[in-house]
Amino acid sequence: MADRVPIPMVLFEHLAQTGLDVDAVLRLAKLPRSRFNVARPEGTTAEFFALWRAVEQTAADPGLGLQLGHAALTDEENVASLAALHSNTLGEGLERLARYKRLVCPEKVWLDIAHGEARLRFQWLLANEEPPALLTDLIFAGIVKVAQQGTNTPIKPRRIELTRAPADEIMLQQHFGCEICFDAPHDVMVFDEAALALPMVKRNAQFLAILLPGLDLALSNNDASRTLVDDVRDALVETMAGERPAISKVAKSLGMSVRTLQRRLGELGTTHQDLLDEVRHQSARRLLKATSLGIGEVAFLLGYEEVNSFTRAFHLWEGVTPAGWRLNAAA
Repeated sequence: MADRVPIPMVLFEHLAQTGLDVDAVLRLAKLPRSRFNVARPEGTTAEFFALWRAVEQTAADPGLGLQLGHAALTDEENVASLAALHSNTLGEGLERLARYKRLVCPEKVWLDIAHGEARLRFQWLLANEEPPALLTDLIFAGIVKVAQQGTNTPIKPRRIELTRAPADEIMLQQHFGCEICFDAPHDVMVFDEAALALPMVKRNAQFLAILLPGLDLALSNNDASRTLVDDVRDALVETMAGERPAISKVAKSLGMSVRTLQRRLGELGTTHQDLLDEVRHQSARRLLKATSLGIGEVAFLLGYEEVNSFTRAFHLWEGVTPAGWRLNAAA
């Protein structure tokens, strides 16, 4: 998957309208203005995060992300949002939003329905650090705007789960009108399952008949560049929540036997354990830096049976204990 994120010029127009000095933001993000003198400006995930962190540091309003998301920066430009808006029902729209999101940027969305809840889970596939809080707020506010605009109802999420440590809880509760949970394993927006049946007022089968074949072809071409290693990483991230993702579960999720998975990974010069260690390492850094979870809780979420096992593994990765690394990261 190519590490390319569109950075539309309309974004800078919106930032300027809020009173921000766009040139100062770009200097802080170490992104030269000349990078955006092209028809379709793009950046890497790291550059995109740097841009939004610069906006966070420059903006006086902690609710700027909510404001920009509600303004629907991409509702009429983002192909995933367009596919959602013209679907028959909210559920169908959210499924299409999840399916086509990766065509917009290297962010994957899972839609899971169980126990009366529809859970939208978000994961930046090529990120080495936690996304800026302001960016997450913008994305979540944009999803709610699509749902409200599409159904023409004041629909609200049932709950929002954020990986970051507690901050601005009252502001988020007032905007979204729902429970806000912090220190979560993943960034998740939860709707009532019953809401999925709401009709979309802009539904247009003819428009989708024109739009979707091109999107599916682009998605197929995008997936053609993926490797088995990418698929295994995704499977590990998806299944790792309080238990060790056994290779048998990963193989089953990919539709192959354990022996075939081991053989094909070996041909690519890696193993299930190597990839599990890589995903655990990246997830551990994210959880230690962005949340206030205890070391034992982090170890549990990463599937370690004992805290000591996690501590030893982390020391091998970073040369310091998890607690020591967290102190250094906070300095």
